[in-house]
Amino acid sequence: MRVVDAFRQAYGGEPTGVWHAPGRVNLIGEHTDYNDGFVLPFAVPWGVTAAVSPREDLTVRISSLQAPGEEQVLEDVERAEGWARYPAGVVSILRGAGLPVRGADIVIDGDVPKGAGLSSSAALEVSVGLALNDLYGLDLEPMALAKLCQKAENDFVGMPCGIMDQAASTLSKQGHALFLDCRSLAGRAVPFDLSAYGLQILIINTGVHHELADGQYAKRRQDCENAAKHLGVPSLRDVTDLAAALSRLSGDERARTQHVVTENHRVEAVIGLLRAGAVQEIGALLNASHLSLRDQYQVSCPELDVAVEAAVRGGARGARMTGGGFGGSAIALVADDRVDRVRTTVEQAYAERGWGAPTFLPATPAAGAHRLR
Repeated sequence: MRVVDAFRQAYGGEPTGVWHAPGRVNLIGEHTDYNDGFVLPFAVPWGVTAAVSPREDLTVRISSLQAPGEEQVLEDVERAEGWARYPAGVVSILRGAGLPVRGADIVIDGDVPKGAGLSSSAALEVSVGLALNDLYGLDLEPMALAKLCQKAENDFVGMPCGIMDQAASTLSKQGHALFLDCRSLAGRAVPFDLSAYGLQILIINTGVHHELADGQYAKRRQDCENAAKHLGVPSLRDVTDLAAALSRLSGDERARTQHVVTENHRVEAVIGLLRAGAVQEIGALLNASHLSLRDQYQVSCPELDVAVEAAVRGGARGARMTGGGFGGSAIALVADDRVDRVRTTVEQAYAERGWGAPTFLPATPAAGAHRLR
C-alpha cells in the first residue's frame, strides 16, 4: 500500500494502522445543511487514506503524498499551515473537548480531485479523526466524530460549513444515499442502486477550482441567518408559508429563502420517488435545484451552467451543480447507453468556448469511513 511505504520512508517503522474516509457527492439538498434542513449525499469511491501511529509526546508530524517535501512537525498544532490545518484542527478540537489525545505521526494519501466540490477537506478531517478515535480509545460514535470534525473546519480552519460533508463521510453505507436531517442529526440509509435501472450518476468536474473561504460562502450563510431573524424563526427550515415569508423579505434575503425552502421540499420529493422506484423522475428535480442555485442562491458559474445545459441537451435525465458552488462539479443522471453522448456534448460545449476539457467520473455509492488495517 502506497501510504504505508511512504510512512516507512518518513518515520522508519510500520504505522499502527491505516484508515480511509471517503469524499461525497450531494445528490440534492444544497446549502440546506446550515439552515437545519435536509440533505441527500452519498460517499464516493475516492477519499483520503491515513497511515498513523501514536506518540508519547504531544508533537504531531504530518506529511502528504500530494505535497512531497512539505512535512510539518508541530509541537503546537495551532501553528499548522495550508492543508495541514485540517488534520491539525481535528487534533486541536479533540484536545479542546478534553479527550486524551497525544501526538501522532501521520502520512496522508488522497485521490479526491481537489477543488472538485467532492469534500476532500472533510475526508482529510475524518480519516485522521477516526484514526485518533481508534488509537486513543475515544469511543466516539460516527455522528459525534463528524460534529467534532465539522467544528475543526468551522473554528480552526475558519470555514463555516454545515454538518453534511463530515456526516456523509462517517455515516454512509455502500449502495445507499444518506438522508440526513441537519437539525435532529437523524440519518437514514436510502437504497440507491442505479445500475438496476440502467442509470448512473456522472460527475462532471469543470476544472474550475473554488476556494470557498473567500467570503462568498460565509455571505450566503449570513443572508440566511438575517432572513430567519427578520421572519422570527430559528432557521429557514421553519418557514411553512413561503409566499407569506417572501412578501416580508427583499433582495438577497428573499432569494436565499426561496431557494432553501424549495430545496428542502425537493429533497423530500426525491426520497419519495426513490421509495416508489421512480428513479428516472428525479431528473426534473435535479434540474429545478440547479436553476434555484443559479438564480436564487447565485452560487453557480458559467462553467457549471454550460456543463448542466449540455448534459441535458446530450440526453441526461437531469443535471445540477453539486457542492458549495463557484466551480467544482456538476452531476448528471444518465442512462448507461447515453453516457458517451452526454460526455461528447459537454466536451464540445467547452471546446467551443475555448475552455479546458472537463473530466468525467462515474459515481457509485461507497462505504463510509473505516479502518483498512
